[in-house]
Amino acid sequence: MTDLSFPIRDWPQFLAVALLVMIRVSGLMVFAPVFSSAAIAPRIKAGFVFAVTILVAPAVAVVPDARPSLDMMAVLGEIGVGLVFGVSLMMLNEALLFAGTLLGMQFSFSLVNLLDPNSKIETPVLGQLLGWLGTLVLIGAGLDRTMLAAMVRSFRTVPVGHAFIQARTGAALAAMAGGIFLAGLQLAAPVIAAAMIVEITVALVGRMAPQLPAMVLGIPLKTLISFGVLVASLAVWPGWIEGHFTALLDAAGKLIGNA
Repeated sequence: MTDLSFPIRDWPQFLAVALLVMIRVSGLMVFAPVFSSAAIAPRIKAGFVFAVTILVAPAVAVVPDARPSLDMMAVLGEIGVGLVFGVSLMMLNEALLFAGTLLGMQFSFSLVNLLDPNSKIETPVLGQLLGWLGTLVLIGAGLDRTMLAAMVRSFRTVPVGHAFIQARTGAALAAMAGGIFLAGLQLAAPVIAAAMIVEITVALVGRMAPQLPAMVLGIPLKTLISFGVLVASLAVWPGWIEGHFTALLDAAGKLIGNA
C-alpha cells in the first residue's frame, strides 16, 4: 500500500523554502533597475514575485544543503542577499543620474529639475533622460532576464537557510558606491571637455577682440556644441551601460559567494 503521508509531511518544509525564496526575490524587486520602477503597479510586482516563487521553490527545495527553517538568521540572511543584489545594480541608475547632473551644469540646466516618480525627489531633467535611456538599453539587451537568471543561480551558490551577510560585504558595497562618481564622470567627460574648449576659445576671442560680444554668444554656443557632442557620444553609451551592468552583476555574485 502506498504511503501518501510523506508528501503531506513535506509541505511545511516546502512552504518554508517558498517563503525564503520570496524574501530573497523581493529584495531584487525593491532596488534593482527596471523592476523597482514606480511605473509598475505594486500588485503586479507582488504577482511577479509570487509567480517566480512558485516556479523556483520546487527546484530550490531539492538543492543539497538547503535548510528550510524560518528562524531569524535565515530570514535576515535572505533579506541581505536580496538587498546585495538590488543595491549593487541600483548603482547603475545612480551613475546615470550623476552624469545627468554634470551634463545639466554644462548645458546651463542646473536649475531645471523634475519630480522623479521613483525616488519622489527632484532630479535633473537630463538625469531622468539618461535613466530612461538606461532602462531601454537593459530591456533591449535582455539584461532583465540576465538579472533574474543570476538571482536563480544564487540559490545554488548560497542555498536557502545558509545565507548571512558579513561586515566586509557592507564595506565592499560602500567601496562600490564610490565608483558612482567615477562612472558618472566617465559618461559626462566628452561633453565636459567640449564645453571647456568652447569656454577657453570664447575667452581668448574676447581677450583679442574686446569689441565682439563673445560672452553673449558663449552660452548658446557652448550649449549647441555640448548637445552635438552628447548626441555623438550616445552611440557608445549602450555598450557602456551593458558592460557596467554586467560588471555590477558579477560583483554582486562574488559578494554573495563570499558572504
